[in-house]
Amino acid sequence: MNSKLQKIKYLIWDAFAAMLAWAVFFFFRKHSIDHDRFDDVSHVFQDSNFWWGIALLPIAWCCLYAIQGTYKNVYRKARLKELQMTFWASVIGVIVIFFALLLDDNIVSYRYYYVSFLMLFLLHFGTTYIGRLLITTRTARLVHTRRIGFPTLLVGNGSKAYQTYVDLENQAVHSGNRFVGFIHTSGDNDERLAKLMPELGTAGDIDSLIEKCHIEEVIFAVDDCNDGQINSLIPMLDRRDDVIIKITPDLRDIVYGSVKINSIFHSPLITINPRPMEEWQYSVKRIADIVLSILALTLLSPVFIITAIIVKVTSPGPVFYAQERIGHRGKPFKMHKFRSMYVDAELSGPALSSDDDPRITPFGRIMRKFRLDEIPQFYNVLKGTMSLVGPRPERQYFIDQIVKRAPEYLLLQKVKPGITSWGQVKYGYAENVDEMIERLRYDLLYLENMSLATDVKILLYTVLIILQGRGK
Repeated sequence: MNSKLQKIKYLIWDAFAAMLAWAVFFFFRKHSIDHDRFDDVSHVFQDSNFWWGIALLPIAWCCLYAIQGTYKNVYRKARLKELQMTFWASVIGVIVIFFALLLDDNIVSYRYYYVSFLMLFLLHFGTTYIGRLLITTRTARLVHTRRIGFPTLLVGNGSKAYQTYVDLENQAVHSGNRFVGFIHTSGDNDERLAKLMPELGTAGDIDSLIEKCHIEEVIFAVDDCNDGQINSLIPMLDRRDDVIIKITPDLRDIVYGSVKINSIFHSPLITINPRPMEEWQYSVKRIADIVLSILALTLLSPVFIITAIIVKVTSPGPVFYAQERIGHRGKPFKMHKFRSMYVDAELSGPALSSDDDPRITPFGRIMRKFRLDEIPQFYNVLKGTMSLVGPRPERQYFIDQIVKRAPEYLLLQKVKPGITSWGQVKYGYAENVDEMIERLRYDLLYLENMSLATDVKILLYTVLIILQGRGK
């Protein structure tokens, strides 16, 4: 599959549809509505606004679609979902165009505005969706006829794994799973599965197999859902937002309403959503991260400079401290802070700080109280290794200890770590692994309720805590 070529198809059509809709609308507006002012067709093509629209509007529309997430997962598009996304993007885009370009103080008729708005919306929405529908329908046909497939790894044991494979392969309308092999977990082994596809290794090999075989989906089919091995594997995989995880349901899941299907012809599977938010919210979140970080570094530059001077004067050593933390998808990065401890504070090994920690400098205590030591992390946000709001990143040394007792901690790596978090607001800094696990529940709640509105609330409470000097 060539996803880049597929994206180019959508981009070309979206740009063409934007130009066509604008051209037809401009002609309609000038000759059907303002016919007394434009009697000659050539006047339309002599109008610079016509050509500015032809040149710039397609770029603007494609940027809006990119923010919306239109050009991601181009082989997995659902036509009804696409209809909804195209509708709302058209509404937003036409409103912006209308108020930015089309309001004309010389025109006083409200009917003119209503007709213009409706005409531009129908033209743009109709032309855009027709082309997308044709591309998406052809792609769906290729998936259903097995000409396009998604590399899939089956993880399971016993007859359930075998039956899952048989059900998926014998679907009336194929769902696109192209099995590259299976991994056998604890429990009874069904030798029939080994005759159908290769056994690729053990549960410990799953991460490397995903990279090696370019796995896009992992399907769990186990007889015992309480298998400890499975309970540790799912959080480890779920931190990756590039792999879809599906689980075969049992009768209890169906009764409790956990099973959602996208097609009446496909086998029912529980799909774990790899992305807690809609794509457009991720785009807006990233834009907000960049804008607010630049604003914060600019406005806080006097505080930044004064803090740096005091750190340098009050204790020997560097002003900044960079420490390796684990971020999105388990990738390490350097997190920057103002140094709040004496040099060589961890010669005896990694250790968490406490309220009466002798390693903290006198000014370091003041910085931590008002979170001044965190200001350099706005640089991490600009780089994209962190976000303003997200679970606090930890060191691998402590993550290894946490995961032994709470494997679900790895779920936090589905998103970028943040300068502040729900756990930070509710709990503050953790002084030991027990407190880290206690704080974990708030960060898991954040994942379940992740939204732009939640981020705004957390930021407001963080500012309140800083102003009151209640930082723990």
